Amino acid sequence: MVKSMTGYGRSEKVTPTAKCSVEIKSVNHRYLDMSIKLPRKLNMFEADIREVLKDYIQRGKVDVFVSYEDYSKESVNIKYNQEIAAEYMKYFAKMAEDFELDDDIRVSTLARMPEVLVSEDENINEDEIWKLVKDVLVEACDAFVVSRIKEGENLRTDLLEKLEAMSKNVAFIEERYPKTIEDYKNRLTTKIKEVLEDKQIDEARILTEVCIYSDKVCVDEEMVRLKSHIEAVKEALTTGGCVGKRLDFLAQELNREANTTLSKSTDIEISNVAITIKTEIEKIREQIQNIE
Repeated sequence: MVKSMTGYGRSEKVTPTAKCSVEIKSVNHRYLDMSIKLPRKLNMFEADIREVLKDYIQRGKVDVFVSYEDYSKESVNIKYNQEIAAEYMKYFAKMAEDFELDDDIRVSTLARMPEVLVSEDENINEDEIWKLVKDVLVEACDAFVVSRIKEGENLRTDLLEKLEAMSKNVAFIEERYPKTIEDYKNRLTTKIKEVLEDKQIDEARILTEVCIYSDKVCVDEEMVRLKSHIEAVKEALTTGGCVGKRLDFLAQELNREANTTLSKSTDIEISNVAITIKTEIEKIREQIQNIE
């Protein structure tokens, strides 16, 4: 199956001792770029969280938000750092003296200074916490993958429709091309007759000119490669997996052949169809950017 790089998943679980929620969202990106926002208490699990995520995500810019509320009443201990508080008071007094200010520091002001009062977790059961976080993370990942698959299937359906239309346009050029050679031969013969009037026409010379013209405007190879690349894209979309980079390469090759076809064409109908093919390829390339 094909996955989009745009996705969203969320899960939450509440136990008698804690509540944990995980939210995952992503957009397209050339590589895998993960940003994980954790509460300080869960920082120790960041590497483990990344390993779990790698089982579900191969490409995309992914933002992960984890929240955790501890309901246990005896898990936190407040510590007062007297030495740090004394340092603050010393500098407050110095600032008041230097700038002739009132030394109006209150306990509430001092308590808000960094590291004066800190909370320390006691009796942390890391295994229990990780089990809860992992369970919620896996559920969020499952929901996230489902949303990516749903969007990916929509992309796949639309891309296959565009490829089918492109195949019809390639078939039109293949059918039209021989007629352009015949038209050129008829125009050349008519023009020579007008110039030479009743004189003998050198059929061999006309055939030589037609062959030279045919060689210059021949798009047989381009049509073969276009059909081959179209089938390769269809196959990748059917096989699924992490095919975004391969599809991007194939889209570049499709565009190369369409450009060559357009540059060789001297027929207005073929040129118009080649432009239509190029337009469809550009649409395909834009959508492929969203495929994992």
